[in-house]
Amino acid sequence: MPIYEYRCGTCGFQKEFLQKLNDSPLTTCPECGKESFSKMLTAAGFQLKGSGWYATDFKGCAAKPEAGKDSGNSPAPGPSCNGCACAGNG
Repeated sequence: MPIYEYRCGTCGFQKEFLQKLNDSPLTTCPECGKESFSKMLTAAGFQLKGSGWYATDFKGCAAKPEAGKDSGNSPAPGPSCNGCACAGNG
């Protein structure tokens, strides 16, 4: 479900709400009660939940070597890396 940000044109109250795509937009300000509550145009908001790839993949990999310090050879993967792309093997 997307997160929408609203602002009241009367009192300036601002808050984010988690709404379904087919929910109608909110119009009444919860702070002052006026009908001047409108949806703002903001960057996309989202929530990461569960045990998806972001929490498990490549978790134990070493960081990439800094540019300029390497002689051109890729380092061998660390013992916890299992040859993943983050060690320069991809």
